[in-house]
Amino acid sequence: MTQENTDERPGIAAAIVVNEGRVLMVRRRVSEGQLSWQFPAGEIEPGEAREDAAVRETQEETGLTVAAVKLLGERIHPKTGRLMSYTACELVGGTAHVADTDELAELSWVAHGEISQYVPYGLFEPVQDYLNTALLS
Repeated sequence: MTQENTDERPGIAAAIVVNEGRVLMVRRRVSEGQLSWQFPAGEIEPGEAREDAAVRETQEETGLTVAAVKLLGERIHPKTGRLMSYTACELVGGTAHVADTDELAELSWVAHGEISQYVPYGLFEPVQDYLNTALLS
């Protein structure tokens, strides 16, 4: 019996936060395999919408208040095997800082041309397409 996602763990919601021509990325204290730098993200809680989880995780991890704009897509992550959803978010308020010091080591606002230095294996295509538009327009 084959299933796309045999993992019973909750899905992960990631927030793609763009502000002033840069995208917010965070570095976890504990890397997940090759994943060191990634977008603010965390497990979706029971009964929680994917977009709401992305907004909540961004607040918990970085102290920023963001609003979900649109769901960019979902996939089984090739490196972790977890179901991932990616939500484009706009900055509403706050100053980005490492709010969850247990989970995060640092954060950075990354310009379009720098993304490959942070994520050398490339981004999920719908996320890359969104960033190509959001960061280069």
